[in-house]
Amino acid sequence: MAKTEIRTENAPTPVANFSQGVRKGNILQVAGQVAFDPATGAIVGETVAEQTRQTLKNVAAVLEAGGASFDDVVMVRVYLTDTGHFGEMNAVYNEVINSGPFSGRTTVYVGLPAGLLVEIDALAVLGD
Repeated sequence: MAKTEIRTENAPTPVANFSQGVRKGNILQVAGQVAFDPATGAIVGETVAEQTRQTLKNVAAVLEAGGASFDDVVMVRVYLTDTGHFGEMNAVYNEVINSGPFSGRTTVYVGLPAGLLVEIDALAVLGD
């Protein structure tokens, strides 16, 4: 079974040697997405809420390019730069991801490049 790169102009172009997403069989891994505007490469938003909204748009674009949606996601990992940002991120996440059954989710606290407050990756399983 071949590994297939998933690429879309509707999500930011990776800055290193990795794919926006990779599909093998019915498994689709979306690489960590941040709040970059796909057209300009600029960071969208200064708040965690604004950046979370853009980041989830980027995740959704890669999922769609791979033939999936948030309904197919079984695991989400959220990376935040500050524990104080959890509530704001979670409010936007709940607004966007609002129908179940919901995926699993892990939130961890990390360092990200200057100006970035959140990164999100996702694992989807397509088909039943």
